Amino acid sequence: MNSMDLRQAFAGLLTLSMFIMLGNMIKKDHFDYSIDDVEIQATHVSQHDSVTVTPQSLATVSHLSKKPLKQNVEGLKPCWSPPAPTLKEVEQSKGFIIFSLTNGPEYHILQIADAVVVAKYLGATLVLPDIKSSKSGNSMNLGDIYDVENISNKLNGLVRVTKALPPEVSTRNTPIVRIPNKVSQDYIIKKIKPIYKAKGIIKIESNFPSSTISRNTNNLDLLACQAMFGTLQLKSEIQEVAESIVQNLQTWSQESNGQFVAVDLRTEVLKNECNGKDEKGRKQCYQGNEIGEFLKKLGYGQETVVYVTQTKWSPDLNSLRYMFPKTYTKENIMSEIKKEKLLSSESSEFEKAIDFYICSQSDIFVPSITNLFYENVAGMRIVSGRNQILVPSEIASPSASASEFMSPYVTKKNHFAYKCFC
Repeated sequence: MNSMDLRQAFAGLLTLSMFIMLGNMIKKDHFDYSIDDVEIQATHVSQHDSVTVTPQSLATVSHLSKKPLKQNVEGLKPCWSPPAPTLKEVEQSKGFIIFSLTNGPEYHILQIADAVVVAKYLGATLVLPDIKSSKSGNSMNLGDIYDVENISNKLNGLVRVTKALPPEVSTRNTPIVRIPNKVSQDYIIKKIKPIYKAKGIIKIESNFPSSTISRNTNNLDLLACQAMFGTLQLKSEIQEVAESIVQNLQTWSQESNGQFVAVDLRTEVLKNECNGKDEKGRKQCYQGNEIGEFLKKLGYGQETVVYVTQTKWSPDLNSLRYMFPKTYTKENIMSEIKKEKLLSSESSEFEKAIDFYICSQSDIFVPSITNLFYENVAGMRIVSGRNQILVPSEIASPSASASEFMSPYVTKKNHFAYKCFC
């Protein structure tokens, strides 16, 4: 080979090397954004440390992420037939039904359904509710958390709605009528109507003796269907906060195929509501370490991103974070401004609303206890096609299939939502 051939071969090799280097640079700079490329405080977390994420880093992560919020896999469509009775089919009266939303969004959606049913069958005007704080008992405006215009629009045609009582109507000496959740038409006619006719205004309070959701298919459920699903939407400010948390959790979970697990685990709820084992000897609630062992045996690796509904970090969660270092709470993720506004108030209603949204939108949902939060998050997920709901259990073997622990609400289709949507 002469000197000219050697020079040509060497030049060709250099050119090929430059193209390879350029390709790698383009790939890294424009396509393969990973969480390691983003500046976030406290990327290494011990089991005792909390994570701090700056507002600037949150903005950067959202900007760099190529993964949008996950869309519904296959949402269900309303399937009730015949349609619920319209306003024209019910004799209208001049009275009013008033009520309050209490105890969090898992109760709110049932309370508004009960109020719509009562108002419908009495022909009364429904006054949009206030919200009673779970901690202080003080009243909040409905619009502090929910989109009032959306509520009015959704209920339009089902019942007459007013945002406030007329000035001439007094609430003094208004009788309080406690009604069973999923109140029946027969109960309304026999128990409630006489009081309503005598007073012209009543305040109703839903009673929840059991967390079991009814599966009745009469017109009352048809009304409840329309009132429960899609009526209570978060107001834009809170919706944006919740969506940004979901977005960032999905971004941080790129190592586990972009999925994250939302765990409803609040230490105060477990202390107040956990009753040990049921009549068959099965555990009814699970602590952080038990949830961690459950996920590990189902094959979730330590890179899995876990969101916990506990607002402020508790030592009870240390073992869970030891198994899954990428475990976050709202306090870890939200900006200081939003935390000051939404998490530092005397009311816990804001954090409950955010948790309900995140658990309804997450890739996988795991409840630590069987209660209304689990049941109504499950309902929202079923309607939107997010069926990945795993119910914890004690697993004796070293490993197990996640399909064995899918919620019976999904596998048996015995949730109220399946009577509304198909």
